[in-house]
Amino acid sequence: MKYSTIKEEIKEAKMKLEDQVIRSFRVAKVFRENSDRVNHLDFSTNGETLITSSDDDSMVIYDCLEGKPRRTLYSKKYGVALIQYTHAANTVIHASTKVDDTIRYLSLHDNKFLRYFQGHTKRVVTLSMSPLDDSFISGSLDKTLRLWDLRSHNCQGLMQVNGRPVAAFDPEGLVFSAGVDSEMIKLYDLRSFDKGPFSTFHIQGNTSGTEWTNLKFSNDGKMILLSTNAGAIYLIDAFQGSQLHTFTGIGSSPTSYFEACFSPDSQYVISGSKDGRVHVWAADSGQKVAVLDGNHPGPTHCVKFNPKFMTMTTACTNVAFWLPNVEEGEGAKKS
Repeated sequence: MKYSTIKEEIKEAKMKLEDQVIRSFRVAKVFRENSDRVNHLDFSTNGETLITSSDDDSMVIYDCLEGKPRRTLYSKKYGVALIQYTHAANTVIHASTKVDDTIRYLSLHDNKFLRYFQGHTKRVVTLSMSPLDDSFISGSLDKTLRLWDLRSHNCQGLMQVNGRPVAAFDPEGLVFSAGVDSEMIKLYDLRSFDKGPFSTFHIQGNTSGTEWTNLKFSNDGKMILLSTNAGAIYLIDAFQGSQLHTFTGIGSSPTSYFEACFSPDSQYVISGSKDGRVHVWAADSGQKVAVLDGNHPGPTHCVKFNPKFMTMTTACTNVAFWLPNVEEGEGAKKS
C-alpha cells in the first residue's frame, strides 16, 4: 500500500494521540540516502517537507505528503549541522563543521548562501529559530550565546557563559531560555535581553561530568525538556522551574546525544536511544508508554514529530518515517 494511501486512511480515522495510538506507530518508509550519521532534522512549518543535515556534508529534502526524497544538496567545503527552516520554506540556517564556525543562511531554491553570521570561534552546538520573526539564537563551545536577525550579519546580543550552552525560544517567540553550565536555566525577555534574565532556575540531580545537550519548550509553553549526554532527560516546569520527571533507559554517549522532543499536543515525550529504539513517556505521569523498534542499525540520534500530520521521523544513518497502524488505533478514532 502506498505511503500516501496510508496517510489518507489515518486522516479518515480522525485519530488523536493517546496511548493506544502511540503504541501502534510503525515504520512506513526507510531511506538510505546518507553515508554517515544524520545529525539533525527539521520540519517546515506546514509539515509538508522535512530537511536533514548529515556528517557526510549533505542536506536531503523529503516530501512528507508523498513520503519520498525530493532533492539532495551538499556543503562539501563547510560541512553542515543543526539545520533549521526559517519562516520561508525555501530557506534554512545551519552550523558549519569545517573551515570555520560561521552560521550560514542558505537558499534551497538555488543552493546559494544569502548571508553569513560570523563571531563564534568554536563549534556551534545549539541553534534555535524564533517562531515569531527573523530572530534566532546560537550557542557555541566558545562559551557564548549570540542573538541574531536574519536581515543583518551583525550580532544583536552576546552573553558569556561558563560551559556548553543550550537555548531555545518559547512557542510565542517572546521569551528564550538558556541552559547555562549544565546547572541552571535562565529565562530572558527578548525585548530586554541586555537587562539579564527575569527568572533563574537551578536544576538538581546532575551528576559530575554530565552536560546538557539540548533544550526545548513544549508547544503549550508549560514545560522545558533537557537532554543530556548521560542518558537522562529532565522535564522541567517552565514557570516554577521544578523538576517534574527524569526519564532514563536510553543509554548514554559522552561524545553525542539522543534527541528528545514533545508530541505536538505536549502530552508525550519521545526520545531516540543508543540501541536504535524509540522511547515514549507520558508527560503528566512520567510513565513509559511505549518502546518502539524501528530496526535502526545504529543509535537514533534524531527524533521529531511532524507539527501538522500524524507522522514521526527518526534517524541514525538511515531516515525512517513512522505512521500509526490504522487497525490498531481503531479505538482512538474519536475526534
